[in-house]
Amino acid sequence: MSESQTIAVLKEAKAGMMVKDVCRKYGISSATYYKFQKKRSKLTALFI
Repeated sequence: MSESQTIAVLKEAKAGMMVKDVCRKYGISSATYYKFQKKRSKLTALFI
């Protein structure tokens, strides 16, 4: 999955879509979603 797709997944969940629905839409597991979220939060922390 590309970086832009990963960002799209996270944005949809942040906008209010349920994580399970986002995962189903993109064909990923909830574990994968939370890995994306963890990675993204670490990257964000580096730039603050």
